[in-house]
Amino acid sequence: MESINKECEEPPGKAKPPHPWAHVPVEQWADWRWQVGHRLNSAEDLAQVIHLTPSEQSALDASGCFRTAITPYFASLMDPDDPNCSIRRQVIPTDKELVPFQAEMDDSLAEDSQSPVPGLVHRYPDRVLMLVTTQCASYCRYCTRSRVVGNAHAQFSNADYQRQIAYIAANPQVRDVLISGGDPLMLSLKVLERLLEQLRAIPHVEVIRIGTRVPIFLPQRIDDELVDILKRYHPLWMNIHINHPKELTPESEAAIAKLADAGIPLGSQTVLLAGINDCPNVMMALVHKLVKNRVRPYYLYQCDLVHGAGHFRTPVAKGIEIMEALRGHTSGFAIPTYVIDAPSGGGKIPILPNYMLSMSDSRVVVRNFEGFVSAYTQPTDYQAHDPATCVHCQTHQSEGGQEGVASLLNGERLVIAPQDWEQLHRREQPFIAVSSAPKQAEEVSR
Repeated sequence: MESINKECEEPPGKAKPPHPWAHVPVEQWADWRWQVGHRLNSAEDLAQVIHLTPSEQSALDASGCFRTAITPYFASLMDPDDPNCSIRRQVIPTDKELVPFQAEMDDSLAEDSQSPVPGLVHRYPDRVLMLVTTQCASYCRYCTRSRVVGNAHAQFSNADYQRQIAYIAANPQVRDVLISGGDPLMLSLKVLERLLEQLRAIPHVEVIRIGTRVPIFLPQRIDDELVDILKRYHPLWMNIHINHPKELTPESEAAIAKLADAGIPLGSQTVLLAGINDCPNVMMALVHKLVKNRVRPYYLYQCDLVHGAGHFRTPVAKGIEIMEALRGHTSGFAIPTYVIDAPSGGGKIPILPNYMLSMSDSRVVVRNFEGFVSAYTQPTDYQAHDPATCVHCQTHQSEGGQEGVASLLNGERLVIAPQDWEQLHRREQPFIAVSSAPKQAEEVSR
């Protein structure tokens, strides 16, 4: 099924609708509200677009599956005959989604336990995650927040927003706010602008970020009215969730260009997914297409331990293989950081191939992407930075117990011990009666 009529002279976003929407007027097809209102939710809906497999049919009929909703635009990109289509597998459930796996978690990133107020996650010292909606244009089958996302009855209220804003305003160490959800670009423009306006009014909030998949699922939403609002609140950054080069169509590229032309720095976040993009060549094609569209590859995520996503998980070795295939074979700015978002709230941890092989006080032995090994000579007359004369060090605010490894390197600490470590390792002294039983004491001490 062709998603775009290449002979069509219409501009991107105004292309003639493909089958089975050929009867839909072009103006409606290009209207994001029409797209949202005609999302495919059921087996009956999807059977008009693709040939459902028994596995897909079973999952769509089951009651325990994560919500299904697919915009007609994104559905038009699916191969109707190939159940392994990289687009199709991301949004249509299979019966594998119902199979639990070892180590799965409901809230795998422990976001709820790190939320001082509802919907606000404060994991890192200087930045917070602000969840503002549970709704998305379409729903990814591996969604990290499937415990709440897609539930129309679990929406955030204005009272929730005000508690989030009040918390940010009361914590001057917060300089970076990431707005996510759900997808914040699904909010009404009135609500979205009010949030941006309130955040920008907080003096210590330097950067606002938005995480979204709308330019991929619903590129029609990126219109002049939305972009005009976004560019009023610079510095504003945006990370777009993109997993496969097929997602970058003329429509999505036109939406991305609107954002880039508005001066919004764009990054991409990609989840490593078995059978979809777990291939060095697919990932190379993706990052090249991203930078061509002025999108900087930012993160490559190891799939989280969420229920329903077990069949999407790959070994970490596959991610390392992909990183090996990118480093040295493409531009440095086209290489994302491969991370595991550590279970139980540990945050994003970079996972890299080992390029430093050994180190002494005089030399560091390194290798390059080809296996070429060389030694870098270390300086012998290095004068260390003096924190006592550095304005930035003198004005640095403590992170309140979250200093981490940096506090060991700068001399503030000698150790970082887990909670109750000292109690766990404290040993009771044996009773030794020296005067009355010297031989027995000797035996005890031995």
